Amino acid sequence: MSYFERLGPDRFRATPNVGGAWSTDEQHIAPALGLLAHVVELDRDRRREGDLVVARLSYDILGTVPVDVVDTAVTLLRPGRTIELVEASLAYNGRDVVRMRAWLIATRDTSAVAGGHLPSIPGPQDMPAWDPKQVWPGGFVENVEVRRIEKEPGRAAFWVHTPLPLVGGEDVSPLAATVGLLDIANGMTVRADPRSVAFLNVDLTAHIFRLPRGGWVGFDTTVEFGPAGLGVTHSVIHDVDGPIGISSQILTVRPG
Repeated sequence: MSYFERLGPDRFRATPNVGGAWSTDEQHIAPALGLLAHVVELDRDRRREGDLVVARLSYDILGTVPVDVVDTAVTLLRPGRTIELVEASLAYNGRDVVRMRAWLIATRDTSAVAGGHLPSIPGPQDMPAWDPKQVWPGGFVENVEVRRIEKEPGRAAFWVHTPLPLVGGEDVSPLAATVGLLDIANGMTVRADPRSVAFLNVDLTAHIFRLPRGGWVGFDTTVEFGPAGLGVTHSVIHDVDGPIGISSQILTVRPG
């Protein structure tokens, strides 16, 4: 039981556990985003000592992808001793469906100046369970556990956990596992019934200032719809120790 199975150095088979929410025979893109983070980290570790960490991931979602075999590729765009820029892609049948660029930055001890003003949210043990299957179908949603406090439609704090590994039989970092859940944010506090209004995201960008511990992933999320067919889902991302970064998704909003 996993989201992907490795078939070769750069090839993976999506399992039914990635079934999408908008269409169950297409992939929910969340695990694919985590898979690209994973292959970027593997490429880094093949090239160097792992002294750089992924600090920003910017994904463009170019289209839908069936629950089937996909191919990945990683290219080093800007080499450097302390900063690198890499590009990764996920393709189906020779067509790119996701492209990602990631900044990798060297770590150093900044504990003396660490801190900030992003508020924490109650832990998963302090939130009631909520069943996302009330709103969404699909294999991905079926395999997540959610705890949620919703203030109003489009404004909520929630935690998400999955028991499934990203890639079967393979060690995956807490960062890649966390990234594999980030795209769920757009559906966990809906402003409108998805049966009457579609609000698909065409991108996701995450900035990470502290590497996550793994396990439960927390979200402090706001969804905004504009008056002309655009929207945004913005989240402060947490692990059980507090905020770790922020993510945003631009939406195409389509009533009727």
